[in-house]
Amino acid sequence: MNFNHLDGIVPFDLVTKIFELMEQRNFPKNQLLHEQGAVCKEIFLIQEGLARTFFYKDGKDITVHLASEGEVITAVDSIISLKKSRYHVELLEDSTVFSISYKTLQELLSQHPEYEKYVRLVLERMYTEGADRIEEFLFFSAKERYENLVRTRPQIIQRVNLGHIASYLGMTQETLSRIRKSI
Repeated sequence: MNFNHLDGIVPFDLVTKIFELMEQRNFPKNQLLHEQGAVCKEIFLIQEGLARTFFYKDGKDITVHLASEGEVITAVDSIISLKKSRYHVELLEDSTVFSISYKTLQELLSQHPEYEKYVRLVLERMYTEGADRIEEFLFFSAKERYENLVRTRPQIIQRVNLGHIASYLGMTQETLSRIRKSI
């Protein structure tokens, strides 16, 4: 099993312990793993499928994160603070996911404090990815953001509808269509 957020960071024995505590579940396309306004209590690892984190603002559905095979997804604003989340987590395809409650993960870490640094490293990687996205919005044109997505995650372009891609890139569908035609 390949989980991109864990490979090369988390030692095999910790991965084994975490997987022993996880539940494998199958869900249909459009299933919400977490709903906005609730406290998120689970972390999900996508084995097969595709998911997104999104919120509504001014009547618009805005995608903020996409996760495919081997990636972690959760409502990170809520799971750490234990406050109601601004985000939904939705599956975009029929999916197989592994889930672990944050409480169970915390219990494991209290029993094995030597593993806390690895969870911190995973969170740091997630934070860095978020910081990179902020940098893209501040310094890159819409075309450059699209080209970066095509270069770094080409499988996403084929699997995610254009409306979600456009909102993920911070542009309208019309702008995305113009960019795609110009390339």
